[in-house]
Amino acid sequence: MLNKQNIFLIGAMGAGKTTIGKQLAQELGREFMDTDLVIESRTGVSLAWIFDVEGEQGFREREQKIIDELTQKSNIVLATGGGSVILAENRSNLSARGVVVYLKTTLEEQLARMEKDKKRPLLLGVDDKAETLKELASERNTLYEEIADFVFRTDESSVKVIVDKIIQHLRSPANTD
Repeated sequence: MLNKQNIFLIGAMGAGKTTIGKQLAQELGREFMDTDLVIESRTGVSLAWIFDVEGEQGFREREQKIIDELTQKSNIVLATGGGSVILAENRSNLSARGVVVYLKTTLEEQLARMEKDKKRPLLLGVDDKAETLKELASERNTLYEEIADFVFRTDESSVKVIVDKIIQHLRSPANTD
């Protein structure tokens, strides 16, 4: 399965896509990219600013262009935003152009990981973060599962253990192209 070059990480915010993606890329000797970081780098502003000025639809349009571009690269590990699966075109590009790994975590773990995080536009100014995360999960979890080649839980293991499991799974003879 590693012959399929690209590895795309999907899942809810706080699932560990960026943290795991960086380590996975390093272990595999590949370039790491993060759609949110690329958008911020190219625009020169935060995602929160984009959401404020352009709304979620404006952000999703930017995200779609970046996903289309980045998924055409070779030998990358790409961490996507939690809502990247909303658009059918993104799901199609991700599933057609690489191995899609769904990093799954519990609501409790998401809340713990994002306790001090002030950069999540969909959670800024929200009183009940748990309820918002539940709503997002109900909208997105089936979309994650729809395109995932593999699912790994990230709430019970260290980053190193998860990365090792992903690599072992990708190198398994049952998963070779």
